[in-house]
This record gives sequence, C-alpha cells and structure tokens, in this order.
Amino acid sequence: MLAERIHRIGISETMKVAGLAIKLRAEGVDVVDFSVGEPDLPTPEGVKEAGKRAIDANRTRYTSNAGLMELREAIRDKLLGDNGLKYDPEDILVSSGAKASLYFAAMALFQKGDEVLVPSPYWVSYPEQIRLAGAQPVTVPTREEDGFKLTPEELRSAVTSNTKAVILNYPSNPTGSCYGREELEGLAAVCLEHGLLVLADEIYEKLIYDGREFTSIAALDPAMKARTVVINGMSKAFAMTGWRVGYAAGPGEIIGAMAKIQSHSTSNAASISQWASLEALRSADEDVTRMVKRFQARRDEMMRGLESLPGVRCASPEGGFYVFPNISELLGHKAGSPSIAAAEDLAFYLLETARVAVVPGEGFGAPHHIRISYAASTEQIREGLDRIGRALDSLRP
Repeated sequence: MLAERIHRIGISETMKVAGLAIKLRAEGVDVVDFSVGEPDLPTPEGVKEAGKRAIDANRTRYTSNAGLMELREAIRDKLLGDNGLKYDPEDILVSSGAKASLYFAAMALFQKGDEVLVPSPYWVSYPEQIRLAGAQPVTVPTREEDGFKLTPEELRSAVTSNTKAVILNYPSNPTGSCYGREELEGLAAVCLEHGLLVLADEIYEKLIYDGREFTSIAALDPAMKARTVVINGMSKAFAMTGWRVGYAAGPGEIIGAMAKIQSHSTSNAASISQWASLEALRSADEDVTRMVKRFQARRDEMMRGLESLPGVRCASPEGGFYVFPNISELLGHKAGSPSIAAAEDLAFYLLETARVAVVPGEGFGAPHHIRISYAASTEQIREGLDRIGRALDSLRP
C-alpha cells in the first residue's frame, strides 16, 4: 500500500526519545529533558510584539511563494553584513524552517545515481532527505581526535565519479564543532577540484563561543559561492523554533528550482511568522548576544558535570547547544539484565532509571556516543547530571 520510498527512511531518533519524554511528563513523571534541539529561552519581546501587530493588522494572507520581499531584503542585508555574501532578493527563498529549505534543496539537486557525502556524526535528517530525493547518502566518518571535523584528505578519498555534493553543518548538530577559515579553505579546494556542490547548513551560526568568528564557506571566493547553497533560519539564534521560518540563498537557478518545489508543496511560510522574523533581523541582535552568553555559561556548567561522570569523556563544543560524550567505556556494563550493548540501550536506561532524556548516537551515525542538549536551565543541568551520575554508579562491568 505504501510507496517504496517510505521504506528507505527511518523515524527520527530525536523525535523518538523526545516523544517518550513528553509522554512521561504528561503522565506526571518528573523528567529532565536533555533531548530537545531548541532554546528554552523565550522569543524576544520585540519579535513577539511584531507577530501580534501582524495579526492585528490582518497580515494573515498568503505572501509571495518565495517570501515577503521585505524579509528577503533583510536577509540579503544580513548575509552581506554578517557574512560578506552578496545576493539579490531573487536569490533567496524563505521556507517553513531550515529543514524545509534543506529538503527542497535535496529535491531540486539530487536524483538516482547521485552520491552525496555526509560527514558523520551528522544531523539525523540529512541521509533521509537524500534518500527521499532518490540519491545515495555516503557517510564520511570523522575522527574524535580531529574535533569531528572533516579533513580535506577524508573528503578527497570519499569522492567518486558519482559524487555530486557534500553537506557541511557547522557549528555541528550533534558535536558542536565549528570550522575555521583555513580549514574551510582546504575543503573548498577539494570541492572546486572535483566540481562538488556544497549544502552549507549554518543554522547554529550565531551560537559560537570563546571569541570565535564564523566564516561561511560561500564567502571564501566567488567560485565557491557559485557552488554553495547557504541554509539558515530563525529557529536557533532567535529562539523561534515554533514560528517555522528558514531560508536558503544561492545561485539563482537552484533557488528558482527550490521555489518551484515549494510552490507545489507548502507554499509560503506563515505570513505572521515572516513579519516577526523581519523584526528579529532588524532589532534582536542584543537578545542574541545575551542568549549566547547564557549558553556559553551553560556549556561550561555541563562540561564541569560531565568530567565527574564515570566512563564518560567529552570534548568541549565550540558552538551550538549540544555536547556529544563518548560512552564506549560503558558498553557491556549492566544494572541487572540485560547489559548496555549500545548507546540506545544507555539512553533508555537513563530515561527509565534516572528520568533523564538524552538522544542515542545511532541516529547520528555514532553508536558510541549520546547527544545531550544544554538548552536547559542551570538548575536542570545540575539536576540532570546528578541523576545520570547516580544511574551510572549503579552499572557494573
């Protein structure tokens, strides 16, 4: 009865664990939820007010399929001011979230016979979107000792005659790693050498720490810009996950193809959300700065707590709001029966025993890791780590 493509994809691991956590909370269970991939802070007040004004002004009708011209112009100005990237509004597509933008890009660019390189660990939806487009995702493992960053040598060795593109996500979900300019230049040289396209998922761009500066691979030179689709959005930087606004910028031919697909699927992003997004780009920089400081403090709190957990090691993330600890030393341990054979077993053990929700690494292509979000209050971070510590103390080899 179902189409064959449905059997090619799986259920999101993040949604699976989050769903169980939500179910337990609905039943009155006290769960510390480290699974969610969204800021716990409220949308900035000015942005919320802009959304309310849009409703009161009856700006509740369809917009242009590609998005409000005012919003696309603001995105143009943002890309030029923040990233040194010059685009026309016609080279920008506003969609219902960065995930939708990525999906439209995959559908516009990939087809049967194409291979798309996906550095692992990776965000759970990249391989599935590639499969839905009929293409083949090819995972390229990165090394923990390299900060989970793809090297030019690893990229070059993975290229075949069928390779069409590579997906670069930085700061990374799930690892928090971020590329510096020189690292990107090495990757760009390989991409240009082999004529590869790049989908640059930059949704966590604003959430970087310790004084680092963000560089878009598209900004390195005109040749790289011509082969890159930049994906970004409002969800993470402006705490607007539920507003569902993302955008893509790139060569006009690609953006036009993505817009065509959008016109026959979702059509425009919600008009109210677009007006709120316009206000975010115009006035919420100070809100973002305050949020970044809070996340950096929470990251530091999380890292201090992780250092005390038995059998766990973790590098400090450079951006985003996740840590990605290695739990391989715990595999084979048990508290009763059966034993912890995989990260998924540990995740369900922590949920059942400690009432803490984390995401197993299998869905990210890293079965020896778990993802923990520190988009939670300091109190929740401390409580959750204390619960995890007690649960791990109960495990025996």
